[in-house]
Amino acid sequence: MIGYLIRRFLQAIIVVLGVVVVVFLLSRLIPGGEARAVLGAKSTPPLIRQFNHANGLTQPLWVQFWHYLIGLPLLHLGYSYKFTEPVWDVIATRLPKTLVLVGTSTVLALVIAVPLGVLQVVKRNKPSDYALTGLSFVLYAMPSFFLATLLIIWFSFDAGLLPVSPPSNASPFAVWTDPKGFILPVVTLAALTVAGFSRYMRSSLLDAMAEDYIRTARAKGASSRRVLYGHALRNALIPIITLLGLSIPGIVSGAVIVETVFNYPGMGLLTVDAAINADIPTVLGTTLVITVATVIGSLLADVLYVIIDPRIRYGGSF
Repeated sequence: MIGYLIRRFLQAIIVVLGVVVVVFLLSRLIPGGEARAVLGAKSTPPLIRQFNHANGLTQPLWVQFWHYLIGLPLLHLGYSYKFTEPVWDVIATRLPKTLVLVGTSTVLALVIAVPLGVLQVVKRNKPSDYALTGLSFVLYAMPSFFLATLLIIWFSFDAGLLPVSPPSNASPFAVWTDPKGFILPVVTLAALTVAGFSRYMRSSLLDAMAEDYIRTARAKGASSRRVLYGHALRNALIPIITLLGLSIPGIVSGAVIVETVFNYPGMGLLTVDAAINADIPTVLGTTLVITVATVIGSLLADVLYVIIDPRIRYGGSF
């Protein structure tokens, strides 16, 4: 197990470095150069030369990349052109807000999706199963910005029950202490995640119910409840763990759209603002954070595999 984790950690480093190289090179291939993209209509040759010199863009490309690379362990991600402060300081104020928002919606989605998937198996081929399946397909196919807009129209404009957006100056944990303003963004993220998770849960549990050990348990006289919850459910949860780890990029990308629609100052809105304003260092920083989150999610899924199913072994032994 330790050897496997070391190998996976080294692979994760290689993946992160590969993403950093690609994004860094793309940032240097902007038509007209980074200086022209940032300065816009004010870009004159003297100002461009001054900007390039001040930001080290006159150095060879490999030197620029080396300076950026050696600064990563110290969280030196460059200087934000838009916010006029270090990129990490900007990210550090936004990241907790997104983590709490995404974490809350993901936990809520799991709490709802797993029982829904079990219910669909218990009520298989009955009207409730068909109704939940249809609702899942609708939510799964619905773009996050469309669902967010509908919720705002229904509950904010028409009913006047909920605010259009959370307080912009609220603390990251206001989603728990003052939840009213966060209900719509959390429900938007959770609803889209529930749709996918419940379908996978249903499919995985149906596969588990068809296994030989289920027939053996029934032959020994085990009750239907014990067969379902004591034998099938635990094995059916294994694919959900993989899906949870691999769905982190999709959940984060959904947060990008949802935070923009609800004007919530998290990592999603920061990424959009940085892209619109050609704030290249901030775009690099947010991309790096999302990449690291994706790699960590995949690694955690592999570790949880062993915890939930002790039969699984990596490398032959622990």
